[in-house]
Amino acid sequence: MKVLITGSSRGIGKAIALKFLSKNHQVYGIDILPSSINNENYIHYQCDIFNDELPQIDNVEILINNAGVQNDNDIDINLKGTIKVSEKYGFNESIKSILFIVSASATTGSEFPLYVASKGGILSYMKNVAQRVAKFNATANSISPGGVNNEFNEHILNDKKLYDAVLNETLLHKWADVDEIASWAYFVSVINKSMTGQDIIIDNGESINYNFIW
Repeated sequence: MKVLITGSSRGIGKAIALKFLSKNHQVYGIDILPSSINNENYIHYQCDIFNDELPQIDNVEILINNAGVQNDNDIDINLKGTIKVSEKYGFNESIKSILFIVSASATTGSEFPLYVASKGGILSYMKNVAQRVAKFNATANSISPGGVNNEFNEHILNDKKLYDAVLNETLLHKWADVDEIASWAYFVSVINKSMTGQDIIIDNGESINYNFIW
């Protein structure tokens, strides 16, 4: 299938791109950074999803909105940029699935204010998209990771005291790896045919880790 992934140069986005490539899909990536993916089935476009003109990519079958920032024009990039991408590529007769990579903080509110607002906006927008792509027999959903072991969190991963503290906030005392999130993305957007308008929180139980004091 023809798959378009934003934010595909590193982290979760790169892991998702590699997952789809391993399944022999045709993958297109959009990122403000160049890509290190070397695969004949991968085409990369270097651009800013909010400020630049988006490339012409017709008949996208699977759209994965992953691109995002933190504390750097969060509303423009995360929310408005995602809407811009979705409206351009998501509404066509070939579309089968649209997936949004959100954040557990969209539900819990536990993050920096503009970041939370941008991710919460995507969560609401996802439900709007699900209503509108149903006429194409397509699904729209989101997955919301909590802590993830990737280069964006190296300042936490390399600080043992801080890392132990954040792991103690989870029930399973761990964070997810990018490959696990990529597998979730593949399942929700390819294998799933009936779930739509839903968000899946993948946070090792952090959002329900409440201490009950009798």
